[in-house]
Amino acid sequence: MRPLIIVACAAALPRSGVCQQPTATPAAESRGGRQVVSRVPVDMLTQLSGSLRQLANKVSPAVVQIEVTGFGAAEEGGHKDTALIVRQHGIGSGVIVDPNGYIMTNAHVVAGAQRIRVVLWLPPATFDDVSSSGDVQVLNAKIIGLQKRTDLALLKVEASNLPTVRFQLDHSPQPGELVFAIGSPGGLQNSVSMGVISSTWRQPDPDNPMVYLQTDAPINPGNSGGPLVDVSGAVVGLNTFIMSSSGGSEGLGFAIPARIVDFVYQSLRKYGRVRHIEIGAAAQTITPTIAEGLGLAQKWGVVITDVAPDGPANEAGIQPEDVVLAVDGRPMLNFTQFVAALYLHAPDQVLTINVLRGTQKLSFNVPGILARDRMDQLADAADPMRSDIGPLGILGLDLNDELRSALPVRIETGVVVIAEAPGFNSANTGLREGDVIHSLNRTPVESVEQLKLAVAELKPGDAAVLRIERRGQFQYLAFEME
Repeated sequence: MRPLIIVACAAALPRSGVCQQPTATPAAESRGGRQVVSRVPVDMLTQLSGSLRQLANKVSPAVVQIEVTGFGAAEEGGHKDTALIVRQHGIGSGVIVDPNGYIMTNAHVVAGAQRIRVVLWLPPATFDDVSSSGDVQVLNAKIIGLQKRTDLALLKVEASNLPTVRFQLDHSPQPGELVFAIGSPGGLQNSVSMGVISSTWRQPDPDNPMVYLQTDAPINPGNSGGPLVDVSGAVVGLNTFIMSSSGGSEGLGFAIPARIVDFVYQSLRKYGRVRHIEIGAAAQTITPTIAEGLGLAQKWGVVITDVAPDGPANEAGIQPEDVVLAVDGRPMLNFTQFVAALYLHAPDQVLTINVLRGTQKLSFNVPGILARDRMDQLADAADPMRSDIGPLGILGLDLNDELRSALPVRIETGVVVIAEAPGFNSANTGLREGDVIHSLNRTPVESVEQLKLAVAELKPGDAAVLRIERRGQFQYLAFEME
């Protein structure tokens, strides 16, 4: 039995006028007691084909191919005792979400990228012009921000008046709904495949609350970051991975829902990172056993398990064992939906949470607070102009008393990496958020200014070795300057 492989993979029919019954001659009529089949005046397959062509022509100009250059380990070729690092190339897809050059794609498409190029498809002057398949334009791109948790990244190219597509935010797609995947599987730009929504709110990893749309539209490596669109040409999701025993499409494709993509896009564009809220309460999905043991009024949904003493939920009046019926008017059937409702809520708006306490229905207005991790706090404390170390593609802060108390460090001086900020000419260093840089080519580094001076002395092609501290352990990162 072959193992199951999860592969990171990385236009529409009008709502009217397609697949409608013809209004002309009926399909059969009686003549002299005989049933005579009459010819349908409209060739419905031709009509369907033409609608699909219109869909592809409408959406494809806003779908880009993303070419990534970086470094990585070479595949084993008999040299088991040798680690060989080589320059690698990858291809993914993306979708233009703003005419001024903003593009959404998957974070794994651009992770570790040393250089990112975006290939724009320029369609022919008219879609009926069979003498030309259009042209392409290649532009350098930079990363505005990315979030690994949702596997989303925002890119920017220097261009304007680009074609775009809209996100479908008015309603959620339903199982059986017709959808189309557009991208560059195997580098074949603007490939279109058709299928249906197989399931919504699919949670492949039970330990990860991230949910996806499942589709049987053929998706293959290279489709990553490309759109999944509905019959109106609106984006319902961003294709991200497949489950496969062969490495190819087997009808189990997964896309990040449009509401999540749009939320992350808005946050990355405004803040450079994703800002979401928390309410100071924990919850879990209700099971029949939990319902029976706690004497809950229903055997499904979400139950509050803990409330922080000084958190917004406690101040609003929410209590443990409250059954969450709805958040902002949306029914809560499981914990995954509860997490998504908080994650997608605007930081500056109050949540309305409806609960069932015993048999009594209650409603609470809960002001969410920004969920802040350690790196968010460091980034807020940084001066972007001073902390930007462009050649290394990072933002850094001097290691001070406050940071030493928050980080497990063994040397009291150095530069803390608070964010990855790769540019067009940044080296692929391997640095991560939270790393502490202590030296560059054996030259001690005690401040951002010292690190900038040491980097400035290196020329393109020079070897660079950083001594860093990562989670309390020392290691070296070696690379060549760009």
